[in-house]
Amino acid sequence: MDGSSVCDENSESDFHPSPEDELESRNTDTGCSSPTLDSLELSRTISDVSSFSEHSYDSHHRGWPKSKLVGRPSPVLNTLSMKQRGDILDRKPASDVLELIKEKFSKLLLGEDMSGSGKGVCTAVAISNAITNLYATVFGSCHKLEPLSPEKKSMWRREMDCLLSVCDYIVEFLPSSQSLPDGSTAEVMATRPRIDIYVNLPALEKLDAMLIGILDSFQKTEFWYLDEKKQSFNDLSKSPQRSIPRSEEKWWVPVPCLPDSGLPERARKDLQQKRDCANQIHKAAMAINSCILSEMEVPESYIATLPKSGRASVGDSIYKYMSTPDQFSPDYLLGCLDLSSEHEALEIADRVEAAMYVWRRKASINHSKSSWDMVKDLMGDNDKNVMLASRAESLLLCLKQRFPGLSQTTLDTSKIQYNKDVGQAILESYSRVLESMAYNIVSWIDDVLLADGSFKKR
Repeated sequence: MDGSSVCDENSESDFHPSPEDELESRNTDTGCSSPTLDSLELSRTISDVSSFSEHSYDSHHRGWPKSKLVGRPSPVLNTLSMKQRGDILDRKPASDVLELIKEKFSKLLLGEDMSGSGKGVCTAVAISNAITNLYATVFGSCHKLEPLSPEKKSMWRREMDCLLSVCDYIVEFLPSSQSLPDGSTAEVMATRPRIDIYVNLPALEKLDAMLIGILDSFQKTEFWYLDEKKQSFNDLSKSPQRSIPRSEEKWWVPVPCLPDSGLPERARKDLQQKRDCANQIHKAAMAINSCILSEMEVPESYIATLPKSGRASVGDSIYKYMSTPDQFSPDYLLGCLDLSSEHEALEIADRVEAAMYVWRRKASINHSKSSWDMVKDLMGDNDKNVMLASRAESLLLCLKQRFPGLSQTTLDTSKIQYNKDVGQAILESYSRVLESMAYNIVSWIDDVLLADGSFKKR
């Protein structure tokens, strides 16, 4: 039975499904992949309490009755076959599953405030924290190119499926017509999935499944990992293996080991192909995340902290190069800055982003002036502010491309913290964790390829 048939059979106006009917599962699969602890710095607003990862649970609420509004399908996304999730629920008694759902969604609706006093975060922030913390719980200890354990994979799919099911009921209304039995027509309000969810959510689920597939492909490999904490000196001296020195910056990441002959050419090509695939997934997830963040409103608390001038934010040296009438090259400017660490890069990103919004606000204020003032400013400060804002945006984009593992900026974390839109919260957090997964996979494959290359040069 597919998702659409469940919806059709349980959608009559006078039908009241039992808890067992409501907990009927779907028949498709979704998957994900694995990150490292350093990638958990994705957001500086992550809650310390996970709403959805303390216990695993096993259900969705499906088969809801159709709304009595004429022409309103429910659930919308299932009716449109936008996404159909798999039967990923353990076969537990319906009463136990229902109790687990009550517990999880109670924590979500309480906004992580178990006192019930109304001091919790809003629903959007709570569900964003739930996805982020679930990611940390399932993938926080994964640092190798190996398949996920069945338990972790099942936990990720169960809980993500339940969190994503909220999107099935985020819709927008549009006028439509309904043919009545007497031959006349009536105007009704129909529903359809909100456009950002309809476009982005299926893409994210596809990227999720692709990342899981990449990890699952590392079952039999020509390399392995050295865990110095579990291996004695005698074991190290006896094993015919070559490994690269452990990186001080990533001391927790296991060291890849290779046979004396190195990787076979076939294995190396296969690794390179998987790296290219994961890198494309990373770019796609990053593009979706940037798009969602750009659509979020800028909080008033962030605007209040902006400096009076963009020059004061970026500094005299950067401003001097950005304001030159000559052709602007963000790559050249970043080369001159000589950023040696991601901490320095994040600091520059915060300053450039703040300056960009200062210049944008000044340009918009100038546009609100009278027509005569606009004519006077046409070739003056207004054009300069627009130019500086555009160059700051290109510099920020170039900076993020040069440091793909860069933590989120102050503006991005402020948007997440004060965001009220549940749909945007789900899309942003889901794309953010997939971006981290893909980045980690690329990094782990690079470690193996780097080790193989260094061995063959000796």
